[in-house]
Amino acid sequence: MRELIKKIWKRKVVVLGDMMLDSYQWGKVDRISPEAPVPVIAIDKEEYRLGGAANVALNLTALGAEVYPIGVVGSEGNAKIMRKLFKHHKLDTEGLVSEKGRKTTIKTRIGAVNQQIVRIDIEDNSWILAETENEIISKLAPRIKIADLLIIEDYNKGLLSERVIAETLRLCEEHKVPVAVDPKQKNFFSYQAVDIFKPNYLELQNNLGVTFDSEKDFMDAASKSLDLLKCKYLVVTHGAKGMYIFSKGSKVRHLPSFAREVYDVSGAGDTVISALALAYSAGAEIAQAASFANHAAAVVCGKLGTATASSQEILASYETHR
Repeated sequence: MRELIKKIWKRKVVVLGDMMLDSYQWGKVDRISPEAPVPVIAIDKEEYRLGGAANVALNLTALGAEVYPIGVVGSEGNAKIMRKLFKHHKLDTEGLVSEKGRKTTIKTRIGAVNQQIVRIDIEDNSWILAETENEIISKLAPRIKIADLLIIEDYNKGLLSERVIAETLRLCEEHKVPVAVDPKQKNFFSYQAVDIFKPNYLELQNNLGVTFDSEKDFMDAASKSLDLLKCKYLVVTHGAKGMYIFSKGSKVRHLPSFAREVYDVSGAGDTVISALALAYSAGAEIAQAASFANHAAAVVCGKLGTATASSQEILASYETHR
């Protein structure tokens, strides 16, 4: 594990995906509203964090990679907050494309005594404009030429159209850059022949339109998806059950979760794709890369809100479970 941590240092990673803001508002509840049977929360703490693809970029930075994030934001106040956070974390802002009239995705979590009570989402899921697609592709091309890895973080917020996906995969094939994808529902099967495709268990069910009533149903569905996607590795995460690795001509590999106490799962998927893909691009065998990612997930699940895992924290988790 120590040797792997050395190898991932300073690797160049392009992150293409849906940039989000996570807003946290915490306070105390000491009464019920006279207007409706709901608690009144007196907010005493507010903070913003990077979410979605921005959180992937932040996780990669925490592991020592050189990151080039590319995505779309609006032109309102939330976009300014996003750029400010990028600069605070020393992330490159050149890849943030503003689209006039578009809303920057923000997820506001309101809670008391470290317990989330409600989440409010403000977002724009419409497809980006053709001129925005052109600008995204123009920013991708020179960065992919020098990249060691491309990670696509798709939250279905309108950035990853079929055209953007196709052109991105073409560029990566041309420059022999490995691709890892964290998908959602739209265009699920458009990500053809990538190196790592990482849906979670529910996303796999939803995109195949079936319910897994048994372990065999799951295994058969994963095998079918592997054929449809033509990916090198299909990695399916399944919460507390850990993750499953599927590849053509190999037996299914299962890695249990290392999380001892799950405090908050916000952003855990972002951490998994970051650590998994980065380790793989540095030459780790897929099972070793998945183990590295599992330990990273264990670290962030023990923290409140979207968070990152440092190499030292991952190593400590690894040493604990040896």
